[in-house]
Amino acid sequence: MYPNPPSDRPQRRLLALGLSHQTAPVALREKVAFAADRHAQSLHALLRRPGVEEAALVSTCNRTEIYCCVAAGAEGEPARWLAETHGLDGETLRQCLYQHEDAAAVRHLFRVAIGLDSLVLGEPQILGQVKDAWQLAHDAGGLRTGLDRLFQHGFAVAKRVRTDTGIGAHPVSVAFAGVRLAQQVFTDIREATVLLIGAGETIELAARHLVELKARRLLVANRTLENAQTLASRIGGYALSLDDLRKHLPEADIVISATAAREPILYRADLAHALRVRRHRPMFVLDLAVPRDIAEDVATLEDVFLYTVDDLDQVIEDNLRSRREAAQQAEAIVDLQVEHFLGWWRAADRQGLIRTIRAHAERERDAVLARAEQMIAQGKPPEDALRYLANTLTNKLLHAPSASLRAAAQRGDVELFRAAEQLFAGAEPAAEDSAELSTDKAPHEPQHPQETRRTG
Repeated sequence: MYPNPPSDRPQRRLLALGLSHQTAPVALREKVAFAADRHAQSLHALLRRPGVEEAALVSTCNRTEIYCCVAAGAEGEPARWLAETHGLDGETLRQCLYQHEDAAAVRHLFRVAIGLDSLVLGEPQILGQVKDAWQLAHDAGGLRTGLDRLFQHGFAVAKRVRTDTGIGAHPVSVAFAGVRLAQQVFTDIREATVLLIGAGETIELAARHLVELKARRLLVANRTLENAQTLASRIGGYALSLDDLRKHLPEADIVISATAAREPILYRADLAHALRVRRHRPMFVLDLAVPRDIAEDVATLEDVFLYTVDDLDQVIEDNLRSRREAAQQAEAIVDLQVEHFLGWWRAADRQGLIRTIRAHAERERDAVLARAEQMIAQGKPPEDALRYLANTLTNKLLHAPSASLRAAAQRGDVELFRAAEQLFAGAEPAAEDSAELSTDKAPHEPQHPQETRRTG
C-alpha cells in the first residue's frame, strides 16, 4: 500500500522570536542578551529542548532573537526556554516578545538582514551580525538543511537589495554624515590625519567609519587620557590629553569634536596658529557638540571649513527620505523572495512522502523481479517471466491510486481528479492497460504458456 496522503499541516515549523528596540526597553534587552563566550553552550541547551531541531541565536545591543526549526506542536518551546534561561517571568517576557511562524518568520529574517527592522533604517552592521550568528550556529552544530538554507537565502536577498536599491547609499547618523562630508572635501581620505576630540559614542561611531575608509592616521584627544587610550587601542590610533591638543593640532587635516564641555575647546587663535604651521593647507573642522566645542568665529578663517551639527540636519533628513523610498523597493524584493524560499521549503517538507513512495515502489519491484528470476530458474520461458514482471508490477503500483480515484468519483471529489490529471499529465493509458486497471486483483502467476498469451 502507498502511504496515507499528507495533511495540510506542515511537519516542521520555522520560527523567529525575540525582542528588540521596538518592543522592549534596554533594561530588559540587557537581561536576555547572550554573552559571546556562552553562545555555543546556550545553543546546545536550546537544541536539547523537545521538538527543537535547528536553532541560531542573534544577540546585539538592539535585539535578541531565536531562529529555529521545530516539530509541529513544539512552537512554544523556544519562548519557554528563553524565559527559563534568563530567570524571567514568562508573562513579563511575553509582553515584549514577538513570534513569527513560517512565511512571517522568513520575512522577518530577510528584513532584519537588510536593515529594514533596524533602529537606523538600512544600517549595514546588522548583516554582519546576522552572518556571525549563522557562523556560530554552524560551528555549534545548530544548523541543518532548512535553517542553513534560510540564512543563506537571507544573505543573498540582502546583497540584492543593496545592489538594486539605494538603501545603504546615504549616511543617516550625524557621525556618518560628517565623515562623508569630510570625504567630499578630501578626495582621498586615506592620506588624511584625523584628530578626534572626545571619546563618547558619537566620536567612536565616527572613528569606526574612518577606520572603514582607511584614514591614514587617527589621533584621539580626551580630558581623561585613560578613555582616550581605550578608544585609540580599539581603532589603532594614538591617544593624547587635551593639554597636548594644541601641539598636535597642526598635524590634523580633519578635526571632529563631540564633548560635553560647556565652553569651547578650540578658539580662532588656536586654528590660526595651526594654519600657519601647516602653511595654510586647508582643514576640515566638524563640531558635533551641543554646546559647541569650536568657537563660532573660526568660520571666518579662510582655509578652515567649519561645519556644525545644524549643517548636517538637512543632509540627514534628505538621506533618510532617500532610504525610505529605497525601503519600499526592498519590501517588494522581500515579498518575492519569501515566496521563492517557501516554495523550496514546502517541497523539502514533503520529501519524506516522496522517499516513502519511492521506497514502496522499489520494494514491490524487487519482490516481483525476484519471482520472475525464480520462474526463469525453474525453466519457464523468459518471455513469460517478462510478461509476469510487467503486468504484476504495473498492477501492484497502480492498484492503490486506481482505488482512490474510483472512491473519489463515487463521492464527487473533483479536486482529487484535477490533481491526478496534473500528476499524470501525458500518461494516456493504452486500451489493454485500461482493461487491466479495471480489476482490483493483481494477475496470478501464469501456469501455462497458452494462459499467459491469452491474458497478456
